[in-house]
Amino acid sequence: MKRAAAEILREYGPFPGVEAVHGVTFDGHNVWFASGDRLNVLDPESGKPVRTIDIPAHAGTAFDGRYLFQLFEKNIRKIDPKSGRVLATIPAPGNGGDSGMAWAEGSLWVGQYREKKIHQIDPETGAIIRTIQSNRFVTGVTWVDGDLWHGTWEGDNSELCRIDPKTGEVLEELAMPPGTGVSGLESDGKDQLFCGGGPSGKIRAVKRPKRSATAG
Repeated sequence: MKRAAAEILREYGPFPGVEAVHGVTFDGHNVWFASGDRLNVLDPESGKPVRTIDIPAHAGTAFDGRYLFQLFEKNIRKIDPKSGRVLATIPAPGNGGDSGMAWAEGSLWVGQYREKKIHQIDPETGAIIRTIQSNRFVTGVTWVDGDLWHGTWEGDNSELCRIDPKTGEVLEELAMPPGTGVSGLESDGKDQLFCGGGPSGKIRAVKRPKRSATAG
């Protein structure tokens, strides 16, 4: 397994009225993050919030290219990002123990923190398609260039882990500075990983390590 210190490129926040950052996603232009009682839209260039949607948002957030998905209690809500209207609700696989969430390959991928699992689920029904067992606590989840990453947070220690999507084996680990937690996690599709900072109220952009075309 490859180990390295995470390279933090930029910190955003804390933001007015935001006590904690939970889920994080990226729509190709802006970062969306959950902060308990609302979803917030952040311009990553200026570092300034540009919009909010008043909706309960205490855990993972995902974007499928058109709609947002937000974990809420034991369910996942599908949300129109333009109007903020809830379009559909499906059951979450962790029955309330869910953490991070991502969109990839036409499916939602939902982390379960204490169970150390990531579930691939049908976004229409919530049915579990398959389950990946990690050996670490799972916070945020993201896919980028065929790689599956998840955050982990235990005590004062937090890492970003790239895992084998078939076996769950940790292939690479980026250690965050002590006391720097990772709640939500999302890739910008390029060379950055956006990390929610939990009760710090911050979002951190971490450099994604480059890999050769034959690696992994």
